[in-house]
Amino acid sequence: MNFWWFLLISVLKIAVVLFILLTAVAYTVLLERKVVGRIQNRWGPSRVGPFGLLQPLADGIKLFLKEDLLPTAVYKPLYILAPCIALACALTSIAVVPFGADIKFKGVDLFDIANINIGLLVILAVTSVGVYGIALSGWSSNNKYSLLGALRSSAQLVSYELALGLSLVGVVLRAGSLNLRTIVDVQATHGALSWNIFGGFQIVAFFIYLTAAYAETNRTPFDLPEAESELTAGYHTEYSSMKFAMFFMSEYANMITVSCVATLLFLGGWSSPLGHLLPSFGPILDAIFPVLWFVAKVFFFLFVYIWVRGTLPRFRYDQLMGFGWKVLLPIAIANIVVTSLWLGFVKPL
Repeated sequence: MNFWWFLLISVLKIAVVLFILLTAVAYTVLLERKVVGRIQNRWGPSRVGPFGLLQPLADGIKLFLKEDLLPTAVYKPLYILAPCIALACALTSIAVVPFGADIKFKGVDLFDIANINIGLLVILAVTSVGVYGIALSGWSSNNKYSLLGALRSSAQLVSYELALGLSLVGVVLRAGSLNLRTIVDVQATHGALSWNIFGGFQIVAFFIYLTAAYAETNRTPFDLPEAESELTAGYHTEYSSMKFAMFFMSEYANMITVSCVATLLFLGGWSSPLGHLLPSFGPILDAIFPVLWFVAKVFFFLFVYIWVRGTLPRFRYDQLMGFGWKVLLPIAIANIVVTSLWLGFVKPL
């Protein structure tokens, strides 16, 4: 393979994925405002552009043109670095997510940026580093509300990261690999009946993952780090203009990454729910349809995210910590034991 072909295709892939991710972030915000508006019996954004479709552009311009205030008592290096860390981690983790069938051009995969054998571990590692952005922002802001939000976020991440990681062990045991493409291929044989949530008997792990993911991304009902009624705005109280926008973008980019991982691990990734029953439609359509299936499943998860926000109230902090340690963690361990026994004794029979 020619090195220059590899470099050119890789740069194009990064540019396209970054553009799609940032566009998806902008329109996920609009989707949330629209859906929550309907849940609360109001319209949501409807003035800027047809059906309010240009509202994300207006919000972006507004944040970009706002005055960037710098409070006098902050520790400036970390205050500026914190939103950069949060956004960089949120955008980096998408690099190992495959979003289509294994199709190569000039020896380079077209539908993922990097196909890594330990892709699942890379995503868990990068998303875990993202909490440093929140912790540093709370400390460097020199604000009690910000510091409380950062401490809450750190404790919340430690509590729920454990349950989230353990919920994925059953999936890894069934696939025998940490490679995300291999995990999807194991689920692609008989359509929806082969998906981990159904045929893999990982429905308990799926709900543990989903609950822990809400806590990991600081979303309702686990949005204690930025609880407006208690902490003003939590860890980003002292941030304005594009620094605030970077935190905002990182939260929604993490939502999209979590939805992608849930799709890959539990809902068969880009595989069709009908399995191999669908006929071939030619090489071009056979390459496009898997991507459309993947996007549809990710959209479903994002909709559920928003639906939960518009429906459930916020946990009390002691309830949040108790639920993570006393409920999710024991169930996740029990799921590993049952899955191991099933794979070791029942499946060979």
